[in-house]
Order: sequence, then C-alpha cells, then structure tokens
Amino acid sequence: MLCVHREKALPALCAGTRVPFVPLWCSFMSDKTFLPSRRRGLLLHGILLVLLAGLAAWGFWSASRAEVGPTFLLEILLTLVAAIPLPIIAYRLYALLRANYHLGREKLNLSWGLRIEEIPLSDIEWVRPATDLTTPLKLPRFRLAGSILGLRRHPDLGLVEFLASDAKSLLLVATAKHVFAISPKDARQFAREFQLATELGALARSEAFSTYPTFIVAKAWKNLIIRYLWLSGLLLNIGILAWASILVPNLESISLGFDARGVAHGPFPPIQLMLLPFISFMLFIIGWIAGLYFYRWEEQRILAIIIWASSTITGILFLVGIFFAISI
Repeated sequence: MLCVHREKALPALCAGTRVPFVPLWCSFMSDKTFLPSRRRGLLLHGILLVLLAGLAAWGFWSASRAEVGPTFLLEILLTLVAAIPLPIIAYRLYALLRANYHLGREKLNLSWGLRIEEIPLSDIEWVRPATDLTTPLKLPRFRLAGSILGLRRHPDLGLVEFLASDAKSLLLVATAKHVFAISPKDARQFAREFQLATELGALARSEAFSTYPTFIVAKAWKNLIIRYLWLSGLLLNIGILAWASILVPNLESISLGFDARGVAHGPFPPIQLMLLPFISFMLFIIGWIAGLYFYRWEEQRILAIIIWASSTITGILFLVGIFFAISI
C-alpha cells in the first residue's frame, strides 16, 4: 500500500502556505529489521574461540613430540576436549552475527544462523515481555551471553523456543502452535511497530515457513551421492586412524616428507605418524560443515558436493602419505 500525502490548508497564521499532513499509518513506510544485542556475545564467543583453538593447537603440537605413554595420552585428550566444542562455538558466533528479527506488513521473520522462522502476522496471537508472566520462564541449560538458544517447557505456555541473546529483554511471540522468546535490542520499539503493522493489516496472504539446521542434514542425506561421500569419507578416516594405531608400536622411526634435494626428512619418532590421521579427520569435519553451509542454496549445491568429494580424496592422499612414511 502506498502512502499518499494529503495537504491540509492551515489558518491565516501560515500566510497562505500549505503544509503537508502525514497520517499516522504512513509511519510504517517499509519493513523494519531489529537486531539483538551483540557486543557481549561477540566478545565472549570470540575469546572462547581463540582460547580453545590455541589450546587445541598447543596440545596437538605437544603430542606430536611426546613419547608413547601417559603424557601422550593426556595431551591427546586435552586436544580433543579443546577441539570438540570449537564447531559449536564457531557456529554460535556465526549465528549471532547473522541474527535478526525482520518485521514486515505480512509476516515476522526470525532468523538465527541456519534457523529461520517466518510467521504470518495474522497467525500471531500476542506479543508481550517475559517479565509479565506469573511463573518465571526458565532459560535453556546450555547458554552463553549472546547465545540463548534451545527449548524449555513452561507450565502455562507449553514449549518455548529461544532465539535470543539477552535474558533481560525477552519478548514472547505466541502463535496457536508455538511460542518464541526473542530479544530485540529495542523491545519497546519492536512492540510498537508490531502493533502498528497489525492495525494496518497485511497487503497479501503469506504462508508460514520453518527451517532448522537439522533439515539441511536430512535433506542432503536423501541424496545417494552425498550419502556415499559422507560415509566413504568417515569410514576412510576411521580406517586411517586404526591402521596408524596398529603401525606405531611396531615402528622404530618414520620419515615425513623430502627436502629440496629429494632426501627424506627424519628419522622421527613413530608416534608422530598419528598426526596424519588426526589432521585428515579434522579436515574432513571442516569440509563437512563447509559443505552444509553451501548446500543451503540451490545454485551452490554443486559446490557443496565438490567440497565433500574433496574431503574423501584428501583422506585417500593421507592414506598414501602414511604408506610412504613407513616405506622410506
């Protein structure tokens, strides 16, 4: 709907000039995007990401120089403990950077990383602060500043899904089937704009849409080629790890690479052979996540398949590398 500015003649005080009169409903000229509070969340997630990555790198470097024994196992365990949360922290940081609440004339779009929820305004029953509840709303168990995500059940509201960054400014958006907890930076402005949008009414009928990160995995899994690439890459890396673990106790030394004259580097302790399956597996995980990122768009799915195929080929190259390391 276009906003038509009408002119209204004023009394003689205006000396015959005509001043445009703007109706209240014209203040909602276009869609509005509200952002959650990000500063604390970005700072915390960034620090955690650097610390965990540094700890994993240090543990990996120390393990590559340790002899087989309790020290080696402890450093491997430290590396795994630091490396496993890295994809989760990195995704939550990415999701916070992409998070927004987009309010239009037809629908409310909640976007948080790979999680997208589009709600027609006609389906929204009410919007109110979480502080208005007689029974306090419990927050998700695993949460960080800037990343309050997950599901909790409330005795009055039922299941509540959190897509928020700040527990102090939670707004509840209720539909007939679902309740969402969001945290726009300016909650009052969001409530006013929502009220104005509902009073104006929708320009056209819109449909509800919902997608979760797991939907992308499930959709990709249905593709036979992708399923083969995933399974072959995973089994290949497990086989590389098992083979290297069997070889290490029976080796006296290994060689890793060649210098400019073609002379093999080394000899090195056999335990350093475990570096190859570890690096191969980490590259496989990174490639798997990167492929899922590109698989979201139809025109870039071929790129995702290329990345997953490259991960499998990389595993084969590491397998060949282990063979040369024990043969030279």
